[in-house]
Amino acid sequence: MSSTTLFTIPPPPATASPPVSSGTHHLISTNRLAVLIDKSKTINHLLQIHAVLFRQDLEHHPILNFKLQRSYSSLGRLDYSAALFGRTHNPNIFFWTAIIHGHALRGLHEQALNFYVQMLTQGVEPNPFTFSSILKLCPIEPGKVLHSQAVKLGFDSDLYVRTGLLDVYARSGDVASARQLFDTMPEKSLVSLTAMLTCYAKNGELDSARVLFDGMEERDGVCWNVMINGYTQNGMPNEALVLFRRMLKAKVRPNEVTVLSVLSACGQLGALESGRWVHSYIENNGIQFNAHVGTALVDMYSKCGSLEDARLVFDNIDDKDVVAWNSMIVGYAMHGFSQEALQLFKSMSRVGLHPTDITFIGVLSACGHSGWVTEGWSIFNSMKDEYGIEPKIEHYGCMVNLLGRAGHVEQAYELVKTMNIEPDPVLWGTLLGACRLHGNIALGKEIVQLLVDNNLANSGTYILLSNIYAALGDWDGVARLRTMMKDMGVKKEPGCSSIEVNNKVHEFLAGGLNHPKRKEIYVMLEEINGWLKSHGYKPQTEIVLHDIAETEKERSLEVHSEKIAIAFALISTRPGTTIKIVKNLRVCVDCHEVTKLISKITGRKIVVRDRNRFHHFVNGFCSCGDYW
Repeated sequence: MSSTTLFTIPPPPATASPPVSSGTHHLISTNRLAVLIDKSKTINHLLQIHAVLFRQDLEHHPILNFKLQRSYSSLGRLDYSAALFGRTHNPNIFFWTAIIHGHALRGLHEQALNFYVQMLTQGVEPNPFTFSSILKLCPIEPGKVLHSQAVKLGFDSDLYVRTGLLDVYARSGDVASARQLFDTMPEKSLVSLTAMLTCYAKNGELDSARVLFDGMEERDGVCWNVMINGYTQNGMPNEALVLFRRMLKAKVRPNEVTVLSVLSACGQLGALESGRWVHSYIENNGIQFNAHVGTALVDMYSKCGSLEDARLVFDNIDDKDVVAWNSMIVGYAMHGFSQEALQLFKSMSRVGLHPTDITFIGVLSACGHSGWVTEGWSIFNSMKDEYGIEPKIEHYGCMVNLLGRAGHVEQAYELVKTMNIEPDPVLWGTLLGACRLHGNIALGKEIVQLLVDNNLANSGTYILLSNIYAALGDWDGVARLRTMMKDMGVKKEPGCSSIEVNNKVHEFLAGGLNHPKRKEIYVMLEEINGWLKSHGYKPQTEIVLHDIAETEKERSLEVHSEKIAIAFALISTRPGTTIKIVKNLRVCVDCHEVTKLISKITGRKIVVRDRNRFHHFVNGFCSCGDYW
């Protein structure tokens, strides 16, 4: 065969070779060498055997050459394997399949496809193993061409080939094609079932994934991981934790992949008790504490309101990579510990790590939570000037939030208009939120009109403008917008707060009456109202964006979801226990004031994670300094 050698094969080492028979026992030597190649665990040992092949004039022996090529690849020296293949005379289909498999397995699709084309050019026909090899991690477009070839050659009915094709379509998000292949399989292996399960989960079809999962007669750890991760990645953390508990009951041993998904679910829920249990499980069940696991723990503890635990874990991570540093910086930022976030950013630079776009999202968010406009501009400008990082939409969003909250609404609008990338709905929503915060109705109307004219308005646009009108008492404007929203099917997201008690997460909607302890909760709410009035509290009814009577406004404030969650915590936990609540929306001014008073009256620390940040309420004060 004539081909260009991509790598130079190393010269045989001068070390002693394994003892082999020679001369008259040539056949025995070949068999022994074949066994030695198969048993080799290191490159050095393999090189010693290769040297023996040269001495014995066996370097072109088809079986030994094939085994040697395959072993080099499996031990991570694909370059040696490719060089050896390039010197092989007239390689048969097994050689071609092995070299294709080695490249495909490492994600080197282009090289694998080049070898495949060379093979066809030289008149060597593929077999089912060749197809199943080249389909590994193959992109969708060449995958479709290979699918056509497999059909022409009659290999598409082969279980391994069909599973490989299913995986190609599944990874590309073509659920319909993947399902068609899957449904027409005469028999389904665990691999094909897992591929289809992964396809459903990654594309958000969790109901279909669960039906398939529940119907599987055999489930390995991979299947459990796919289903748990599917729930976590698609915003269903409760379901992820319930399934994790089922996994433990089924005596399936979790691994690193499992705990990474479960820790993410705990973080989404703010379920600190569950997160601590998983941390303990990691320590006591031989799961390696590496940078990945450590970073997931830092993220979980940060999102669950325990920065102290997050920092302890961070300090114990050996060989911290930039992802670990980013996680701790973002953790400080979301809690409003801006000084600590910026100090950690400087420390990261001192140890020689280059910041990423995530790093700058963290430090710019930290500036936003403290109103540090000058520092924010300096950091934003340094991204491109000092670090060569082009700002993305998220970085512009951080700057718009920083400027808008600090009262520089017009400056924020100018930044949006001069951006070199197209603003997204989140960015416009941030700007409209700033208009509402500072009562800039003229600019708010201008922005909404711009969005409407360019077909960029969404439900959030109308809700924010409606809130601006309501804050200014323009109830006619509110009525017009709400009629428009009703006609368009736009619904406002209801307030929802969750709290974990005894390893169980309880969720409460504003005015909710569906909790088993609703009677006790509302009795406690009345008691809380008495405490508040005795401390001079007056409901801030001006934030109620409805044209209703004053008493009705007061009543609506009393049953905001976080207040119900606090009442539940007070009747469900021991005195002095820290209360941790997760809120899906930005905490309102009235709830913020009430929570400060409750922390003072009860002597409890109350930690609230809202849509934007954490609030730590202690003895009548909040960590945000009333700036949020």
